[in-house]
This record gives sequence, C-alpha cells and structure tokens, in this order.
Amino acid sequence: MTHGMRTDTDTSYLNRGGDWRDTATRYALLPLRIFLGVTFIYAGLDKLTDSAFLKSGGAGSVGDTMRAARDSAAIPALIDMALKNPVGFGYAIALGELAVGIGTLLGLLGRLAALGGALISLSLWLTVSWATSPYYYGNDLAYLMAWLPLVLAGAPYLSLDAVWRSRRRQRTGGYR
Repeated sequence: MTHGMRTDTDTSYLNRGGDWRDTATRYALLPLRIFLGVTFIYAGLDKLTDSAFLKSGGAGSVGDTMRAARDSAAIPALIDMALKNPVGFGYAIALGELAVGIGTLLGLLGRLAALGGALISLSLWLTVSWATSPYYYGNDLAYLMAWLPLVLAGAPYLSLDAVWRSRRRQRTGGYR
C-alpha cells in the first residue's frame, strides 16, 4: 500500500545523502548565518573606523545618538548607564558586533554568538529604535527575530562547532 508516511527505520538519510529536500533542510539556516555574520562584522568595523562615531559629542557621535534617543527609549536607564562613558560604550558595541559577526560566520560557539547578537539587537530595539513608528520600520526588532533561530539551532553544519563535535565524537568513540 502506498502512502505519504515514511515507514523505514533507517535514519542515515538524516545525517548524509538523501534528496535535495533533506539537503535544503540541513542547510536552511546557513544563508541567515552568513547574512547576520557579514552584517555584524560590517557594522562593527564601520563603527571602529568612523572617527565621528567614537566620540562623546558632535554630529554622528555615539554620545549625541544616545542623547537624542533617550527620551523616546523604552528603558531610558539603559541609555543613562551608557552615557556615563559613551566612548567606552561605543567601543563595547563595535567590538561586540565584531565578535558576534565573526563567531556567527565561522560557526564558533554559534549559540553564544547568536545570543550575543540577539542581546545587542534587543538593547538597540529598546533604546534607539523603540520610537520608530510603525514598529516594523525599525530594523532592530527584525534582527532580534532573525537571531532567535540561530540561538535555538546553533551552527550545526559548515562550522567550527561541527568540526569540534566531530573530533570529540571520534575521541570518545561515539555520541555523548
């Protein structure tokens, strides 16, 4: 009898081989990982190389950006905390974006990198882009939602995490 449910017990198709749908499913998060990794690397480098951004005051500075967003932020206390040392905060954001981007792109501690990206996006959404109306014009919320699948799944394929997992399995003689 022919039906749409798979009845075989062989699950090797989940690990390798299989048809194009299996391959597409396996690598479905890879484009998202590449996009977010490249975007966050670019954002971090852009901030680190922008002489105006890493200043406490002046046009395009992190300090002026935060002061402008303070009264419309969901959590103004976050901005107040950052305004105690805006240049240090600017470096922290830029280096954080760079670390998250590199980790995501290489699949190095993939879930931790994605969590870092989600936290950066959440903090920017609650501060800088909170007042954007309608809400879907602000990109920080969309970035936050894009990070969540990577927080849940990590970087299981084409990643340093996968290489480490494979080597660990070879050393221990199987799964642990």
